[in-house]
Amino acid sequence: MSTAVDLLTFGESMVSLRSAGPLSAGGSLAMHVAGAESNVAVGAARLGHSVGWAGVVGADPHGEFILRQLRAEGIQVRHRLDPSRSTGVMFLEQRTADLTRAFYYRAGSAGSTLRRDDVDHALTAGARVLHLTGITAALGTEARAALEYAAERAAAEGMVVSLDVNYRSKLWTRDEARAVLAPVVRHADILIASDDELDLVASAALGSGMSDDAETALAEELLGRGVTEVVVKRGAHGAGVHTAAGRFESPAVAVTSIDTVGAGDAFTAGYLSALLDGEDIAGRLHRGTVMGAFAVSTAGDWEGLPTREELVMLASARSGATVR
Repeated sequence: MSTAVDLLTFGESMVSLRSAGPLSAGGSLAMHVAGAESNVAVGAARLGHSVGWAGVVGADPHGEFILRQLRAEGIQVRHRLDPSRSTGVMFLEQRTADLTRAFYYRAGSAGSTLRRDDVDHALTAGARVLHLTGITAALGTEARAALEYAAERAAAEGMVVSLDVNYRSKLWTRDEARAVLAPVVRHADILIASDDELDLVASAALGSGMSDDAETALAEELLGRGVTEVVVKRGAHGAGVHTAAGRFESPAVAVTSIDTVGAGDAFTAGYLSALLDGEDIAGRLHRGTVMGAFAVSTAGDWEGLPTREELVMLASARSGATVR
């Protein structure tokens, strides 16, 4: 039976088949669970929060694998099985040390059939924070309507609504994303975006590019539309937050990067975890950047994410050290 949770998120989780080299050369593949929303769910659960994930999977071994993995992380699974569709699959190719390519096989998948009924079922038990991503809206008209309804209902019921733009160019165009996501922002308390995604949810003139002034203008527009925190992810350059009280910045934690997949989701999990703990903006940014550092310095979307007790490891250990 579902109970109220600290954090609830919903979206499509897939099976990710990872290659250590070019897929065209063949070789072995490792099987993982992938999905921005479930990545955030795992990150928050490992930090000790009660977490729920809602989605649709096929009645197949891939779907069973996803549910088993998420339950093993202590996540409440509020799912629907679709016996007529397959669970989505993604291939990840480590093409070079600095470049990973994704190849999706998710068109018409079970996960793309998320609908309003799934949202009602997931939200009934309640949550303190609802986390959504633009990826869900890119899956199709039904999933898009479900995301819009989820944001509107959660906001009306007093939940904190977090929206990560998470633009995926292989799923839709920037114009398509802008037309759908910009109106949803009015329900969001926290808007999360990479520095090249802000113009997908705000319309302030960019001029010649994403300058510091352009970012400030976009953030001010979003704050004027009711968003309370505009969180900007900058990868290796850290992260920043714009609020009515001012702008806050935090550098990235220096680590050896081996796998950047899932780093943004790890940051989001850390940021929302600190929010749930009552931390101020500086504390949220710090936990987010530490989680991002764990993600890029370990292999996998979420496998290397820390427990709460492990958060201090990167602050106290020297590079290359063995903790004994």
